[in-house]
Amino acid sequence: MGDKTTGSPLAKAGVVQMPEEARAKMKIMLVDDEPRMHTLVARIANDAGYDFVGAEDGARALDVYEREKPDLVILDVMMPGLDGFQVCRRLRERGATEPVIFLSAKGDIVDKGVGFDAGGDDYLVKPFGSDELAMRIGAHLRRQQRMAAARPADVVEYEGLRIDLHKRKVTKRGEPVALTPKEFDILAILASDAGSIFTREQLTLAVWGEEYAGETLGVAVYIRRIREKLEDVPSKPVYVQTVWREGYRFGE
Repeated sequence: MGDKTTGSPLAKAGVVQMPEEARAKMKIMLVDDEPRMHTLVARIANDAGYDFVGAEDGARALDVYEREKPDLVILDVMMPGLDGFQVCRRLRERGATEPVIFLSAKGDIVDKGVGFDAGGDDYLVKPFGSDELAMRIGAHLRRQQRMAAARPADVVEYEGLRIDLHKRKVTKRGEPVALTPKEFDILAILASDAGSIFTREQLTLAVWGEEYAGETLGVAVYIRRIREKLEDVPSKPVYVQTVWREGYRFGE
């Protein structure tokens, strides 16, 4: 997977970079057993002004994550021991909210679905260009910053469900519901404008950003997972409803 470009891959991709002061402390973490991938991603991170940290396998990744506190995690799917999907699940179980990008040689919809189910935010198929990975890193970090800066103060309550948009917590009949970051983002968008219909494209733009216009990034997978966690009967949803041929809405 050669890379013959010069200069910053982010600039080559036409991506507007964050100001230096906004990203000075941001850190990218790669978990991959291929040394050349560490070299490539370290260069992309350094060119963009980010710090870089790496781990060679899934077991070490968990310790490195706790020690380094990265702002974004890139996981190779196929690794000895713990694979990327397992690492992601364990990170989410520990309360990790940072964006996770999977790298894999497999691009079929089943494999992508497993990745989204594990709590991933994005999926990039090998081989890929430096500019493509750089664009996705920048898009996710900017989105993360925008979500943090918004700091909504509203609390939405409906049919026993309570969504604290500020604390990013969900309870159902008083019991906590564990959602991944992207699951919460989608639910928050729908609940913040209850009754309004959002298309898959609108949800993609709102949650992933304009760089992903034209893609739906498994929105249906996230909706299914949200329903499995919230609904008494997922096939007959009360909270997140499908509007035939239009999109999704929260409540009636």
